[in-house]
Amino acid sequence: MQEDVLHYIWKHKKLDVLSLRTTQDEVVEIISVGRHNFNSGPDFFNAQLKIGNQLWAGNVEIHIKSSDWYVHNHEQDVAYDNVILHVVHEHDTDVFRKNNTVIPTLELKNVINPQVLANYDRLFSKGHKWINCEADIQDIDNFVVSNWLQRLFIERLERKSKLIEELLKQSKNDWEAVLFKMLTKSFGLKVNGEAFLSIANSIDFSVIRKVQSNQEQLESLLFGQSGLLDTPNSEPYYHMLKSNYEFLSQKFQLENTHLTPLQFFRLRPPNFPTIRLSQLATLYAQEPNLFSKVIEINSVEEFYKVFRVGTSNFWKSHYTFDKISKTSEKRLTTAFVDLILINTILPLKFCYAKHQGMGLGDEISELMGQIKPEVNGITKGFERLKVKTDSALDSQALIQLKSEYCDKNRCLQCAIGNSLLGK
Repeated sequence: MQEDVLHYIWKHKKLDVLSLRTTQDEVVEIISVGRHNFNSGPDFFNAQLKIGNQLWAGNVEIHIKSSDWYVHNHEQDVAYDNVILHVVHEHDTDVFRKNNTVIPTLELKNVINPQVLANYDRLFSKGHKWINCEADIQDIDNFVVSNWLQRLFIERLERKSKLIEELLKQSKNDWEAVLFKMLTKSFGLKVNGEAFLSIANSIDFSVIRKVQSNQEQLESLLFGQSGLLDTPNSEPYYHMLKSNYEFLSQKFQLENTHLTPLQFFRLRPPNFPTIRLSQLATLYAQEPNLFSKVIEINSVEEFYKVFRVGTSNFWKSHYTFDKISKTSEKRLTTAFVDLILINTILPLKFCYAKHQGMGLGDEISELMGQIKPEVNGITKGFERLKVKTDSALDSQALIQLKSEYCDKNRCLQCAIGNSLLGK
């Protein structure tokens, strides 16, 4: 027995409400269970109860045993002075207020709906399982799953907004600078994301503004700050970048000694840092007002037109400075642009709309619904359990579900877990 299941039972009244009596044999009538509190303090705020002939309004605290009140030192915490009912699975001692009157206690062990406990035991039964509900999730009503995924998607957007808020604070509310940092991180993908972000953080965006109209200078700046020009090379293009970077570094007093090292190991050549940084430079050279443009765009197809950029001429026939390769445009693929939209552009639009006092949740959901779902270990796992992913909205929601609920055993805060418990 865990406290969270008692929270669920109280919150959803999964008990014999007509037989509720305190340990002092007073009838308990639940008018309102109160508001579930997930932070410090009593478990439910502002409950309304009738105990005996007295109407009460106040807080409810829940424990496995009555004595847990003292184990948790609630008698010393003023936050618990307004508790009007102590709800426990097993009553083993009286609990007193500061004026020495007994706090009414409701013992649940004989009034809980037994089917709820059976469902709880099935859900949390031991054994090697990918997720707790894997044997039953395919039986959940599609309406319940669909609504829950919509909510989880917004949760994930809110989670991604935290990094945006941090970057916004660091850049003194410069949204263009935030977009540059977020995009640079996205261009690095998982392997080089943090390294790319460290590059962006090492350059004040005012410098990017000053050089971005000259693609060679911008590429020189990014390559130099990344450390890609630290190893001597005989290639003339390398020397041109190196010369440009030395001039820019001195002019803008740049420093790159503490940046996260770039990785090439186990990367496919199209994902080499050389290619991704050149593509990033091309994008900013072509789009001087990129932030304004992405805020105005409300079509996935329009985003594809903006982001289908290639590299500078040298990198069309190279992946590294040392070796010539077959010439190709090396444009960003649709799949790569989808990742940029999912991880940077749409979260940024969402966050910006909030700052402007606008609600863009439906518009962002519609745009995300037009993007193909991501394919990864999580989406494949849910696919095996017959949970469909029709779009990136679904895949993002399932990532949120697995990482923030399934992996943390938060089944009782999950709509799917709640549905299974209430069967």
